Amino acid sequence: MICLDARGRNPFAYTVIMTVMNILNNVSLAVHSTMGLGGVAAHLVEVAERMELLEALSWAQERKLPVMMIGSGSNIVWRDEGFPGLIIVNSFKRYEVFEEDAANTYLTVGAGENWDSVVERAASAGLTGIEALSLIPGTAGATPVQNVGAYGQEIAQTLTTIEAFDAKTGDYVTLRADDCGFGYRTSRFKTTDRGRFYITALTLHLQKGNPAPPYYASVQSYFEKHAITTVTPMVLREAVIAIRQSRLPDPAVVHNNGSFFANPVISASQLEGLRGSYPDLPAWPLPDDTVKIPAAWLIEQVGFKDVHDTETGMATWHAQPLVLVNEHAKSTADLLAFKQKIVDAVVDKFGITLVQEPELLPLA
Repeated sequence: MICLDARGRNPFAYTVIMTVMNILNNVSLAVHSTMGLGGVAAHLVEVAERMELLEALSWAQERKLPVMMIGSGSNIVWRDEGFPGLIIVNSFKRYEVFEEDAANTYLTVGAGENWDSVVERAASAGLTGIEALSLIPGTAGATPVQNVGAYGQEIAQTLTTIEAFDAKTGDYVTLRADDCGFGYRTSRFKTTDRGRFYITALTLHLQKGNPAPPYYASVQSYFEKHAITTVTPMVLREAVIAIRQSRLPDPAVVHNNGSFFANPVISASQLEGLRGSYPDLPAWPLPDDTVKIPAAWLIEQVGFKDVHDTETGMATWHAQPLVLVNEHAKSTADLLAFKQKIVDAVVDKFGITLVQEPELLPLA
C-alpha cells in the first residue's frame, strides 16, 4: 500500500504527469504465474518507465486500492480469491556496462529484464559472478527479493545497489547491498519491508576472467564426465544449463514454480540426532554452526518421488521431487492440499517442517 503524509496526501502525487495508461480489468492471475493457477485481479497494468510507475501508483491511491508489483510470476502462487487491487507488471528495460578497470565491471540492469538473458550476455562477455544462476526463470528485479542462489552462487554476492521507488518516503532511492537484509533465500523485501519498495534496477559487481574452483559437486562431476579442464563463464553456464535441463521441467511447457521448498537449515546437534537413524542423510555445514540438508532427499525418503496425485491433479517431477507440477489441478487449493501432504509426511518422519519458496499471494 502507498503511505500518506501527515496531512493524508499522496507524498509523490505532485510529480505525476498523467498519460494514457492501458489498465486492464478482471485479469486472470493464472497467466501471471508459471504454476498456471489463481483467481482474478481487479486491475492490471504494465509499466516500463519511472513516470509510468508513479502514475500507476497514483491511480491506485486515488481509488484506495492495494497495489502489488510482479515480474514474470515464476515465483508466485496466487490464491484462488484473486486480488482486489492493481497488479503492476514490471517491464523496466536497461543494460548498462561500466568497466572500472581491467578486472572489475559494474552491470546495471532493468528490473524487468529477463534474468537468464542478463546472465547470458554477462557470461558471453567473459564476466564471472552470476553464470551459475543460469536458466533461473523470472526477471532481474525478482532476484534480490528471494536472494536467488544456485550451484554455489547467490545474487547477494555480486549485487552492489538497488534502485527502487520507496512508497514510505514517496521518492526513488538507492539501496546498498548491506541494507537489503539478505539471508538464505530471503531479504528485507520479502520480510520486514514487504511491499514498501518497487524495484526498478539493480547493479552487479562482476569480475573479468574465469570462475575459480571449488565448484558445486554436481558441476564438478559434469566437468569430469565431459573432460573439461578450462572453465570460462560460458563453460560454467553451459554446464549449469545442462544439469538444470536434465532435472527440471521448462515452466513454459510444464506448469511449475521450480524448487517449491527451501532446503531446511537445522542445528548440528539436530543433524547428529537424525543421523542416528538415517546415517546417509546428506548435509552441508554453514558458518554459524548450522547445517543445510536437501529438501529433495527428505521428500524422496517419505515416498513422494515421481508421485502423481489423482485427488489434486498435482505431481512431483520425475527427475526432481523438489519440483511440484500442475498436471490438471483445478485450483490453488489443490496445490496447497498436495503441498501439505508432503509437509506432513516429512514432519512425521523427520520432525522437520519444509518451507515453501514461491510466495503465496496476496498475503492472508
